[in-house]
Amino acid sequence: MAPVSGTTAGLPRRLGAMLYDALLVLAMWLATLFPMVALSNNSVNGATVQSVLFVELFAFFAYFWVARGQTLGMLAWRVRLVSVDGTESKSKITLRQAQLRFVGALASFLTLGVGYLWILVDAKGRAWPDLLSKTRVLYVPR
Repeated sequence: MAPVSGTTAGLPRRLGAMLYDALLVLAMWLATLFPMVALSNNSVNGATVQSVLFVELFAFFAYFWVARGQTLGMLAWRVRLVSVDGTESKSKITLRQAQLRFVGALASFLTLGVGYLWILVDAKGRAWPDLLSKTRVLYVPR
C-alpha cells in the first residue's frame, strides 16, 4: 500500500468531523427507532434497544475506518485515518485497530473529552484513540 502523507489533524478539525458524524449517527439511530416504536405501538427502552444502538454505533465507525479510512465527517473535513507502522503510514487499518480506536474514543467521551484534549499536550498531536490503536489522523489537503 502506498504511504499516505499529510500533517496531523488538529483539534478543531477533528471536532468538526466528530460533530458531522454525530449528526449522521443520530439520523441512523432515528431510522432504527422509528420502526421499532411503530411496530411495538409503544415506547421502546431497555438493554436490547441500547445494545442495538451501541452495535450500530460501532458498525458505523468500524466500517468507514476499515473500508475507507475516513467517515463521512472526516471526508468533509479532509482528514484521514491511517495505521502507523514505525515511521511509515499504511493507508488501511485493521478491524482490531478499529476496535481499539473505538474503545479509546469511548474512554475519551467518558472522561468528558480529556482523551481528545490530550492532543494539546502530546508532542505529535495524538489523542487517546490514536495512541491505543497505533493510528494517526492526518489532514489531507486537496
